[in-house]
Amino acid sequence: MTTAAPDPLVNTPGHLSSPDKLVNLPRLVTAFYANHPDPEVPAQRVSFGTSGHRGSAFTTSFNYAHILAITQAIVEYRAEQDTTGPLFLAQDTHALSEPAFTTALEVLAANGVEVMIDENLGFTPTPVLSHAILTYNAANAGKPLADGIVITPSHNPPEDGGFKYNPTNGGPADTTATKWIQDRANELIAAKLQGVKRLSYAKALNASTTHRHDFITAYVNDLANVIDFSILKGTALKLAVDPLGGAGVHYWPRIAEQYKLPLTILNPYVDPTFRFMTLDWDSRIRMDCSSPFAMASMIANKDAYDVAWACDTDHDRHGIVCKSVGLLNPNHYLAVCIQYLFTHRPEWSAQVGIGKTVVSSSIIDRVAKGLGRPMLEVPVGFKWFVAGLMDGTLGFVGEESAGATFLRHSGQVWTTDKDGPIPGLLSAEMTQRTGKDPGQLYADLTAKYGNPIYQRVDAVATKEEKAKLAKLSAAQVTAKTFAGEPITAILTEAPGNHAPIGGLKVTTENGWFAARPSGTEDVYKIYAESFNGEEHLKQIQMEAKALVASAIA
Repeated sequence: MTTAAPDPLVNTPGHLSSPDKLVNLPRLVTAFYANHPDPEVPAQRVSFGTSGHRGSAFTTSFNYAHILAITQAIVEYRAEQDTTGPLFLAQDTHALSEPAFTTALEVLAANGVEVMIDENLGFTPTPVLSHAILTYNAANAGKPLADGIVITPSHNPPEDGGFKYNPTNGGPADTTATKWIQDRANELIAAKLQGVKRLSYAKALNASTTHRHDFITAYVNDLANVIDFSILKGTALKLAVDPLGGAGVHYWPRIAEQYKLPLTILNPYVDPTFRFMTLDWDSRIRMDCSSPFAMASMIANKDAYDVAWACDTDHDRHGIVCKSVGLLNPNHYLAVCIQYLFTHRPEWSAQVGIGKTVVSSSIIDRVAKGLGRPMLEVPVGFKWFVAGLMDGTLGFVGEESAGATFLRHSGQVWTTDKDGPIPGLLSAEMTQRTGKDPGQLYADLTAKYGNPIYQRVDAVATKEEKAKLAKLSAAQVTAKTFAGEPITAILTEAPGNHAPIGGLKVTTENGWFAARPSGTEDVYKIYAESFNGEEHLKQIQMEAKALVASAIA
């Protein structure tokens, strides 16, 4: 017997995984129920980061006990906040999302919470959950407010799970809420789940408080109020979307049909191993639509479509691929969206501003200044944008990791969480209207405002050093110049709201860096950008490490 020689590129970044390396789904689901967290082990406790609790059943960080405890904690938090309207419950396509969904419903039903689930027990994107909460609350003014739970670890690997609470404003819960829920959940786990109410799944599914909801129709019908589909009527553009096996997989055919879009849907199926994904930079499967490795198959076919896009597993992020440049850097596309929207949304007030995170590109600042629009610069975390979206003072908000949303044509709120589909659809709108794809539109911006080079790298740090970095004060940085230029600002708080950025940012006229500790690894992240070329960027990165080392010594 002879066997074919293995492909040397299989299991390398930008290429497919061999079948034997794929996640063992039966074993993963068994671990969800069989492994029990030890409350004395920090890595096995409930921990809400910038976007909910995440972990894996294999490492006993995302298991049955976690979901029981977190859901009961959310029930009790709702009672504390007097939130008595319906709770919208959403899940993505990760393998652990289904068992977490059934577990959460068992607890919610046992506690008498009115729950809205997908009418076909299907998948629901994060922005669709936000949209559902906001539209319900707007239509039921004066009645008890709705909130929601979305079960997703975002673009994380197939063996991961995630659980996120969105309060009545439709956006990610703030740190006050997440700390309350986290602490109460850990108390319940330590008490061996005494105090957790639950029904069997069959009873929960058929409870009088469990209601079916048509998420798809509500979201798809409303899209015309945020995207100008009229310009795309009869378009000759070739368009494509890759749902990356995610929660929007059944949304795109409905969008294409309803708005008569010539849209090719790539990978129109769900497979919880995500075997169709090309491997990310570390040879792991990750549904990161901003990664050139994960998006390698779309980049290879860039010439087949005028513009194409992908969304991550819960569809709260976007990745734009166009003929001119391939995969557009997320920062670059944010700048293009801002320039386009603020010149093509005539109903928006002249006072409406732009929101960005402290680690997003400075070309956004230059574009905002050129448009004469106010800029709100906040720490990492979409929750900081919620208030400005709700009251319509922020027209477009985005973060460097390819998350964004924007207002309706009317200037009213659309979603208060990241929305992956609308930046994708906007790329088609702007290409049709301007005759240029987003890569060409970005080139126009750099001709006017300069061409920045942006990169994120990691530097090794102990837990003690990371703790020091997170608590730095600006006074601890004594340097007056940096990378050959006078320092213009030393920040440990975001300029837009004076909230701690959990690290340090140093700016000059033509460059900047920000350093933030990783929440999961013994490293800190250095975000850096230069408008003076590659060598200047390297100088910024080198001096940034030295400056941080001196400050935390």
